[in-house]
Amino acid sequence: MTEENYLSDDLSKDSLEAPRFSCSLAGAYGTTLGLRDAVPILHSGAGCGIGQLFGTLYAGGQGAGGNEGGTSTPCSCLVEDHVIFGGETKLRNLIQSTIEVFNANFFVVISGCVPSLIGDDVNSIVGEFKNKVPIIHINAPGFKGNSYEGYELFFEAIADQLLTEKPLKKKLVNIFGVVPYNHVFWKGELSTVKKLLSSIGIEANIIFTEQDGLANIDRIPSAEYNVVLSTWNGHRAVKKLKKKFKTPFISFPNVPIGAKQTATFLRTVGDKLGVDLDIIEDVIKREESWTYRYMEYPGDAIILVRPNSYFAVVSDSNTAIGITKFLTNELGYLPDIVEITDNPPEEYHEKIRNEILDNLDAAFEPEIIFENDTYNIRKNLEDRPFQFLFSSSLEAPTSMEDFGALHISVSFPVYNKSVLVHNYAGYDGGLSLIEDLVGTFVGPL
Repeated sequence: MTEENYLSDDLSKDSLEAPRFSCSLAGAYGTTLGLRDAVPILHSGAGCGIGQLFGTLYAGGQGAGGNEGGTSTPCSCLVEDHVIFGGETKLRNLIQSTIEVFNANFFVVISGCVPSLIGDDVNSIVGEFKNKVPIIHINAPGFKGNSYEGYELFFEAIADQLLTEKPLKKKLVNIFGVVPYNHVFWKGELSTVKKLLSSIGIEANIIFTEQDGLANIDRIPSAEYNVVLSTWNGHRAVKKLKKKFKTPFISFPNVPIGAKQTATFLRTVGDKLGVDLDIIEDVIKREESWTYRYMEYPGDAIILVRPNSYFAVVSDSNTAIGITKFLTNELGYLPDIVEITDNPPEEYHEKIRNEILDNLDAAFEPEIIFENDTYNIRKNLEDRPFQFLFSSSLEAPTSMEDFGALHISVSFPVYNKSVLVHNYAGYDGGLSLIEDLVGTFVGPL
């Protein structure tokens, strides 16, 4: 192929291949960094760590890893010699120096591909330090799965290596299913869920972002219920906890967005935990009163400029379910196509599909496709009627040119904006989604 042909107009318009997630090591690493005062120790090549600065942290809404992440992450930096002779001695020295240098209360050793292939006895080395500090080992080679697999591995390691029986605390629940960084609104979502449940007298142990992550981890066995906000993320974790501590779990398909989904969420969880129905209904009535009044303010813009518009969603399953139901059922928008990008196991596909199709107040059904290849995702979006595209920032620069659609970044990777507390969860979150939507097309007359 000549250089001239290679740079042809047709090819230059095609997207470059770009991932919608990273590897299992990255998932365990990002999940660890979601905890305050927890230090990941990577037993891997140097590239496995520094690559996640761009591939996980920045991609998760321009996030950083804090004092323990990015270029500050302790790493054994394995090279060719260690493939032959092993890296156990280097790991032992690394753990010792990390404990001495970092002012932290929890350490997580994460093994990558090399030690998994050559057979380093990482469990034995980590065991040498268990009487000194809280420490666990996660075997998370990249070839084992994607980032969402790393999230599951994190909690399985927590359950197997750290947690012990605790007295039951009534009205306490653990929250699972929101994956740090890969669910780009994770920080605001978890905080919102905690406040929502608190409004009906339920205490949510959200584990991440809290002042003392290790203390919240230790509380996991005390919960009356585990709550999973996903059709599949976190389900392995709660099943293991049910087996070990007999903690029942409640599964909700997504982080609730807007008034209708939030009311269902509060009623579902409240009923399981025996909350007085009057308390729940009083909260819902109060919140819906002001929420629907606020939704009237952008009404003219929506009705006069972009009423009943078709939309497309390209995102992880949690985000796709929530956004599709909200836009359809509360704004009267029309779902054209939904592409699921988080590569859920095959056995969950029908559940995800039904959760969308069975809960839409629409006269027709959107096309639902499970796809994580960026080229195929873009091909699936061609020649369709949607006017709004809710997806990653990969589609942002050319959304109008290629698809004639206004773009809103809602799913991993998000490089084109910083996501701090902004999120679409709950009553406020539904309004935030409307703000982002209307903000793409209003302006001076």
